[in-house]
Amino acid sequence: MSAPWIAIGQILVLLAALAAVHVPLGGYMARVFTSPRHLRVERVSYRALRVDPDADQRWSTYLLSVLGFSLASVLVLYGLERLQDRLPWSLGFSPMDPAGAWNTAVSFTTNTNWQWYSGEQAAGHLLQMAGFAVQNFLSAAVGISVAVALIRGFARSQADGRVGNFWSDLTRTVVRILLPAAFVVAIVLVATGVIQNLSAHTEISTLAGGTQSVLGGPVASQEAIKELGTNGGGFFNANSAHPFENPTPLSNLLEIFLLLVIPFSLPRTFGIMVGDRRQGWAI
Repeated sequence: MSAPWIAIGQILVLLAALAAVHVPLGGYMARVFTSPRHLRVERVSYRALRVDPDADQRWSTYLLSVLGFSLASVLVLYGLERLQDRLPWSLGFSPMDPAGAWNTAVSFTTNTNWQWYSGEQAAGHLLQMAGFAVQNFLSAAVGISVAVALIRGFARSQADGRVGNFWSDLTRTVVRILLPAAFVVAIVLVATGVIQNLSAHTEISTLAGGTQSVLGGPVASQEAIKELGTNGGGFFNANSAHPFENPTPLSNLLEIFLLLVIPFSLPRTFGIMVGDRRQGWAI
């Protein structure tokens, strides 16, 4: 089969998969954000944050919660970057310089994920896991939460400016949507050949007779949420063009699918939450 037909076949498979998944996933997300019940693990989070998940916030309070949480996220990630040399699994890397660390912290917190550094030459395993991967979850959850708040603004008939509770939306997005999905996806990515370990640099012999230093790491777990949360910062500088992040045609198709599956499904969520599924189809 010629290359153009293979490419067309991959596109058709991708579209078919998105068409098959967007209805159940969109419906599930609508149930997540309209359910009156809080899971036990979610209640633990609310108690730790000292917030009332049932308080219906006005849009201004919701916005302040988003900004406050995002600022705290920036500061925590910035601190991890600047203290990297004192952290376990730093692999001997130096702290990021102040300007670069601030740039990275802001970009990862805002789901922009502008990456000026080479991950394999600048970020140890703990910074990748506790810093960048965590923000891949949280920044995506903030974006989805704001989208849901906007949907409630359209859906509610009373113009009192109340759009839900940010802390509840954030926690439910992470606990009920992103974490379970990323866990399953990481296992599938490992099965396709994406690496997942805590190895440091390893010297290997090349086919040309020389040696090369190759870095391992917890790549599959970060790759899963990177794609699922439409994040851009990769474990390696080449991002998903690197064979350790994306080694096979199957992993490539899966990662493209992951990038699109939540955006494809949110219009369905919109239609259900506003009470007119035709509006979701229109979007």
